[in-house]
Amino acid sequence: MSVETKSKAAAKKPAPHPNTWVFHEGEFARYNDVRLGLMTHALHYGTGVFEGIRAYWNAKQEQLFLLEGAQHYERMHRSANIMRMTLPHSTEELVNFTLELLRRNQFKSDVYVRPLLYTSSEEIGVRLHNLEHSFFIYAIPFGNYVEIESGIRCMVSTWRRVPDQSLPARAKITGSYAQSALAKSEAVESGFDEAIVLTVDGHVSEGSAENLFMFKEGTFFTPPVTDDILEGVTRTLIMKLIKDELGLPVVERSIDRTELYTCEELLLCGTGAQISPVVEVDRRPVGNGKVGEFTHELQSIYFGAVRGESKKYKDWTIPVY
Repeated sequence: MSVETKSKAAAKKPAPHPNTWVFHEGEFARYNDVRLGLMTHALHYGTGVFEGIRAYWNAKQEQLFLLEGAQHYERMHRSANIMRMTLPHSTEELVNFTLELLRRNQFKSDVYVRPLLYTSSEEIGVRLHNLEHSFFIYAIPFGNYVEIESGIRCMVSTWRRVPDQSLPARAKITGSYAQSALAKSEAVESGFDEAIVLTVDGHVSEGSAENLFMFKEGTFFTPPVTDDILEGVTRTLIMKLIKDELGLPVVERSIDRTELYTCEELLLCGTGAQISPVVEVDRRPVGNGKVGEFTHELQSIYFGAVRGESKKYKDWTIPVY
């Protein structure tokens, strides 16, 4: 497949049907009935915060499972506070609105949920104070964001992660993802599947939109929150699985670029990416160039849990129907 074809395939994502139910400004409405003004502040200045939440369909049980909804909305409250914004609803209310939204749309497939809190004032001027805010949630059927079976090929991007002193990575700020877009397009148009981004001082930070784990000499390593990473919800779940299911230690420490070339296994993870094995970095194979044994095992346990098949991890999910 050519780079251009791969790029087009990656860009082709499902869009909401015009009659899809959404939650907007405290009420349920149809997607096509919601309008945003051309001068909406967040559109021009990236002044919004968002989340990505998954719900997984279990065909055998005929049940849809919302994954860690409360954890995502708690993080959204924190992101909002950083941006001098306030979510208009409690975490419990937001989870209930999301469940109702999924029920109204009667989804029977894997789903991606996108809540967004944004500055809705229609005026010119860069600032955070004295602005109006609006909030919505929409949901769409959604499959794999990146390859999760055969593994992906990554490049270390020439674009560096914006440091916390400039734009806090621990908040999911809409404007900060411009840097992620630069890195992702650079990677795909260079013939790779995904980018790995370094901090300004040269340590591994994360993927364009994923956290990173490296396995080497009996230990999993992941960059600490002080290396300008998003404090991922999926990252926390993976750390628990590594310790409890694999019986292996997880160490949070800075990772050098060249360690990616010498590790035994490497994976990217996130709500969108799920668990994506990395089999090559900068045209160098990771391990034997195939999906690693521990990564494969983590995937098996994780996907069983998120689809409501594990009693041990049933507190991760909420059945929708």
